[in-house]
Amino acid sequence: MRKNIIAANWKMYKNLAEANDFFTFLIEKLPKTKAEILIAPSFTSLWHAFETTREYPVEIIAQNMHQEEQGAFTGEISAAMLKSVGIQRVILGHSERREYFGETDATLKAKVETALKNDMKIIFCIGEKLEQRKANTHFELVQHQLQNALFQLDKNDWQHIVLAYEPVWAIGTGETASPEQAQEMHQFIRKTIANYYDLETANGISILYGGSVKPTNAQALFSQPDIDGGLVGGASLDVDSFIELIKAI
Repeated sequence: MRKNIIAANWKMYKNLAEANDFFTFLIEKLPKTKAEILIAPSFTSLWHAFETTREYPVEIIAQNMHQEEQGAFTGEISAAMLKSVGIQRVILGHSERREYFGETDATLKAKVETALKNDMKIIFCIGEKLEQRKANTHFELVQHQLQNALFQLDKNDWQHIVLAYEPVWAIGTGETASPEQAQEMHQFIRKTIANYYDLETANGISILYGGSVKPTNAQALFSQPDIDGGLVGGASLDVDSFIELIKAI
């Protein structure tokens, strides 16, 4: 069943004290909503964030994890480590992980399989760069990202997957896909899943938009028929801004 979701990806921002201040103010001002509220702080804040929000309708999630269960992988975090501090969901495939850390579709396929094996939910990111959109290959690129990393999954696995379409050219640039551009891609993604699996599976998937979402454009984006919420970066770092995004969904 499709759910409305507002997810905050803090990336490499906020130390423990700053995160604590954010959650203190958020809890005081948290609006009522039927949407799921997800927040992905840095690894160092995960346990504290989980403990702080565990009695409130906020889910703390991770920004990344390694595909191996354990081993000599200095600086990496396993699914079991995340679960040991209360984390049940992880973001995989973010464009910054692909761009700066060399994560490939094959790597992400392994990460997805590991997360599901450990009964974790996933927000899986897909999206094109500016040159691919200008060359009109953006639909083909997104289709390949889906096929290469996710289409090995059993139909039942998709109940644990949320997709996030993030046009790379709109992340942190101030540029935003128009509501019509975003809807067009979200509709294509849903159609692609329906063609490979079935309409029931496609219509049950929540697909989020990520790419310079802010309070001034959120409602126009979230009102599109195939957009089920947002994966938000910069605008999620300010508590008042994030509250406005929750209200917009």
